[in-house]
Amino acid sequence: MKQLVVESEGFRYVEQSFREWLDILGYAPRTVYKLPLHVREFLHYLESVGTTQVQQIDVQHFHDHFAHLRERTNTRTGGGLSNGSLNKHLQALYKFTEYLRESGRLVLPHLKIEWESDDTRHIEHLSQEEIHELYRVTDPGTPAPGAWQPEAIAARDRAILTVFYGCGLRRNEGYHLDLGDINLDKQVLHVRKGKNYKERLVPFNKSASAHLQSWIYDHRPAMLKAPREEALFISQKGTRMDTQTMALRLKILQQRSDNIELQAKNVRLHVLRHSIATHLLQNGMDLEKIGRFLGHTSLESTQVYTHLVAAEKNEEPEPIMKPEPYKKIPRRQYLQLHEDEL
Repeated sequence: MKQLVVESEGFRYVEQSFREWLDILGYAPRTVYKLPLHVREFLHYLESVGTTQVQQIDVQHFHDHFAHLRERTNTRTGGGLSNGSLNKHLQALYKFTEYLRESGRLVLPHLKIEWESDDTRHIEHLSQEEIHELYRVTDPGTPAPGAWQPEAIAARDRAILTVFYGCGLRRNEGYHLDLGDINLDKQVLHVRKGKNYKERLVPFNKSASAHLQSWIYDHRPAMLKAPREEALFISQKGTRMDTQTMALRLKILQQRSDNIELQAKNVRLHVLRHSIATHLLQNGMDLEKIGRFLGHTSLESTQVYTHLVAAEKNEEPEPIMKPEPYKKIPRRQYLQLHEDEL
């Protein structure tokens, strides 16, 4: 795709403008790089059928291009494009139409192209019992010789579980948390640097409040080296704790468990976020409320959990009634295309 040539100056300009738009919205660098390449392929196709101006593009062009992609041969495997690859192309086309609308360059109706079926991947999540087990093993027990402040480390581990499971934060959101973002009186956490630079308020319960208070008031000061350090999570050096170290602490808790099934799972910080979303749905919370809790911009990202819960019960997921602009997008698209957002 990088070698494809687009002759139209207007097309080249709109491709670059689309890339800058994605970057401004805060999409991951890989997304900012990949989606415009798929759009370039679409623009190259348009030129091949005689369309050279943005104003000439209509919905049928998108349908024809996607039909062409379905028939295209994969040069590496000799077969057709995989469903996952087709869905990545489709994500780029949907996002490109959104850009055209929001930039005022062209107003197009919804594409109404169906996503390809791809169930090769699944969402890893923990059961409520496994979450309780992770909290249980935060107890440091008898410290090993030379162990550094085991009670403080244990309190920090519980606070990490609370932020990523109890509050459902994304990895980067948890990293940027400061002390001032935690309102213990109102039991609300302020996410200031969410996906696409969006802020939100996340409520937490009394149990979560107790874990956060224990860390903030009883143990964090003992690890603090610079009085002006505002980071909620600090390392043994007294500086802001990076997400790799948080993930490592989670792995340590996992391996402390006697639960063989838990030890075998690929437990990551993001798995805690998947887990709380699943548990809230299992407990009857409304899907839209779960979406707001997680900071999703649309229900399409939240709806995957209905399929997850239904699969555990061997049931068909109930259809979700929702107004425009939400479009029912199946689990496969979320798994293939929106992993960064989750």
